[in-house]
Amino acid sequence: MKFFIDTANLKEIKKAKKLGVLDGVTTNPTLISKEFIPKNNINNHYISICQLLDDEDGDVSAELISTNYIDMIQEGEKLSLLHPKIVVKIPMIKDGIKAIKYLSKKNIKTNCTLVFSSGQAILAAKSGSNYISPFLGRLEDLSYNGLNLIKEIKNIYDNYHFDTKILAASIRNPLQIIECSKIGIYAVTSPLKIILSLFNHPLTKIGLKKFLEDYENIIN
Repeated sequence: MKFFIDTANLKEIKKAKKLGVLDGVTTNPTLISKEFIPKNNINNHYISICQLLDDEDGDVSAELISTNYIDMIQEGEKLSLLHPKIVVKIPMIKDGIKAIKYLSKKNIKTNCTLVFSSGQAILAAKSGSNYISPFLGRLEDLSYNGLNLIKEIKNIYDNYHFDTKILAASIRNPLQIIECSKIGIYAVTSPLKIILSLFNHPLTKIGLKKFLEDYENIIN
């Protein structure tokens, strides 16, 4: 399973890359806003993110802010020209699906975001989206079983051999990453701190402490 980092922070992306867990990056307007980037410099920031990734690394999702079809395709075409690694991230709305269909025919990669149902996932796949981003955590925040949705989408895509990759988003904890890996989806996108939390287990710390103590006893 691929690990995408859900951030627009260059330092976090560099840290993930050095650690060896960087398979791609997803951004959204909220994450961009946290970096206090002037609107006229956002595209340059996307380019900076792309330049941090090696050729063998994955891609970078950059989200549209337009919500009508004509503006979406124009903005999507401009974003796609910024860097070969750019994937145009498009919300699950009627004009969004139309825009995905149009951009797909032009071989522009797309990521359909804000997916909360299997029906929406079917529409995204039918339109030719390269990725879908079902929001697992936001569903579970409202007491819905987000993992069941991931399973349903995976089953439907397998039934019909859709090429659209499932990129589980809105990850809240490391257990959700593990459960997604059991389901067998393509990737999760998560804040780096949640991926790093996969390291944590009290027995690892206890075991390492004991090994080091025993070694000290040997040499003394």
